[in-house]
Amino acid sequence: MRRHIHYSASVLAFIFLTGCAAQGPFHKPVREQNAIAALQRQIDLALQDSVLQQTRTGIKIVSLKTGETLYQKNSRELFHPASNMKLLTTATALNRLGPDFRFRTLLLADTGSINDSTISGNIYLKGFADPSLNTEDLHRMVKELRFRGIRRITGNLMCDESYLDDLYLGQGWMWDDASSEDFAPISALTVNDNCVEVTVKPAARPGDGLLVRLEPQTDYMKIENHGVTVDSNDSVLTKAFKVERKWKHPENTIVIEGGLIAGGPERTFKREVIDPARYAGTLFSDLLEQQQISLQGTVLKGVAPDTTILLAEHLSPPLSQIVFHTNKVSHNLSAELLLKTLGAEKKGVPGSAKKGISLIYQFLQEIGIDSTSYKLADGSGVSRYDLVTPELIVALLRAMYHDFRV
Repeated sequence: MRRHIHYSASVLAFIFLTGCAAQGPFHKPVREQNAIAALQRQIDLALQDSVLQQTRTGIKIVSLKTGETLYQKNSRELFHPASNMKLLTTATALNRLGPDFRFRTLLLADTGSINDSTISGNIYLKGFADPSLNTEDLHRMVKELRFRGIRRITGNLMCDESYLDDLYLGQGWMWDDASSEDFAPISALTVNDNCVEVTVKPAARPGDGLLVRLEPQTDYMKIENHGVTVDSNDSVLTKAFKVERKWKHPENTIVIEGGLIAGGPERTFKREVIDPARYAGTLFSDLLEQQQISLQGTVLKGVAPDTTILLAEHLSPPLSQIVFHTNKVSHNLSAELLLKTLGAEKKGVPGSAKKGISLIYQFLQEIGIDSTSYKLADGSGVSRYDLVTPELIVALLRAMYHDFRV
């Protein structure tokens, strides 16, 4: 199954109108009454469209100017919110953490382990759930290490994802979605959305194999290329074209099957990795080699001890920018990392979905939303266990509209 399957066969609508209502609820001008009545008729007519006949519809339209409800239908019934769930998560994150909150990623070494150009012992790459971390950010940290004069590390590169719990998927997520970028595993040490980009291009002549490029280039993900270049008449192989990570028996191998038409454009896909902390560590190790810094050990997972010194630090953009990106592109992984970060920051490490959800319930209660009127299971809306009402969404957005801090 893929992302669109997770969107309920129901319509959840919530609309604000800021200029169509009078200053008070009484003695509306006739012209305004007619406009509201016309709006209601148009919505009723639209809901009779045959495309909606097999759906459930929930709507609430409110004037921000007066608070008057201009239209509602099933506004207190529960619906699967899909990505509207991100509004609850990001609003709570802004309220509890503040718009200037930043995520950290640390490079650490054991105290007393540095001697001239050598670190005698392990180094630790410790993640704090930064959704924006990418290869270039890791590269800057490696260059800072080289700038310090470090040329040799005698121990291992330890990847620390202990800031969050070890549940990589959300409650109620479907196991057969695992290859898609929309269901990337949730880890405190996240890089490149815990995905690789696979670009596939047809060769010049039918019969030749497809050309494949991986970004970032890493041995962490293997490629099995069974794809072939075909002519325009071969509809069987073109329809069979697919790019998937092996998910039935999960492994970090991308399988390419089917065909692309000779001379056609290249196509790019994002596919998620297994064990994101090791993925981040492998990329970091590759970058160390590029900067001619010798890592004599290997890439392992572990927890950094308390007795460490800071070698390099990366800070994310402010939370306000992270939230904008999360909602604008409907980024599932970012929403889940925000949810667990809420838990870690406000209820203690390791952060978990359960801790984060308890904070959403608490925040919604504070703005007047009955905690018994909905059910939450994750931070992104992927889970089919999430259930909210149009009335809840409207109440949340009204509260955030009047919160000038965010």
